[in-house]
Amino acid sequence: MASENLWQEIRDEAQRAAEADPLFGKALVGLILAHDDFTAALADLIGRRLGGRAAERARFTTFSRDAFRGQPDLIEAAGRDLRAIVRSDPAIAGLLPPLLHFKGYVALQAWRVSNWLWHHDHRDAALLFQNEASNVLQVSIHPAAHVGSSVYLDHATGIVIGANVVIGDEATILQNVSIGRGSELPTRSPRIGRGVFIGSGATILGDVGIGDFAKIGADTVVTSDVPGGCTAVGNPARLTNCPEPASVA
Repeated sequence: MASENLWQEIRDEAQRAAEADPLFGKALVGLILAHDDFTAALADLIGRRLGGRAAERARFTTFSRDAFRGQPDLIEAAGRDLRAIVRSDPAIAGLLPPLLHFKGYVALQAWRVSNWLWHHDHRDAALLFQNEASNVLQVSIHPAAHVGSSVYLDHATGIVIGANVVIGDEATILQNVSIGRGSELPTRSPRIGRGVFIGSGATILGDVGIGDFAKIGADTVVTSDVPGGCTAVGNPARLTNCPEPASVA
């Protein structure tokens, strides 16, 4: 599985970092080198970030481990998310820094656990994950949302993604973004396509489709469809740089 190769790369990076910096290396033993696989390390990381007291940490870790083992695709998606950060962020040269230090990454994997819990009739536990990720990491993704893989939550502060929102693979979402239902009846949630870039402060509301590889500019307010490949800017959003012919989402 791809996660096995990923885990070996992470361990190799951790070993080199531990040899270069013995003080940091002591932390890496507990965070990385003491674990047998990526599943155990990621479950432990989620527990450490969301749980305050030891009992809380153990509970979040156990839920995460159960989800990852119950649905191995979650671990494969987590690996793709991690590699997407390295591809997208020119300041990152390896897998270890985003794994250990990027709260958007941890928040997204905590959501993957909450989504698994939601669909396995553990809805109170799923909402607990959402609440703690919101409190601790400032990212609130409803367990009933749908998020693809290779997704990058960049800076990851003030992100709100509501119930039933759909976000495609390879999306990038910056800080202070809100995606959710509008006020119209019946209420429906946005559908975000593949490879969409959503700039900081953007708001996307209601029964709208954002086509593949569209870009949403900073502070843009979107309440109607954005065709694939187009850029939306302003409040209300206006379209620019659309390919010819533009295909509506």
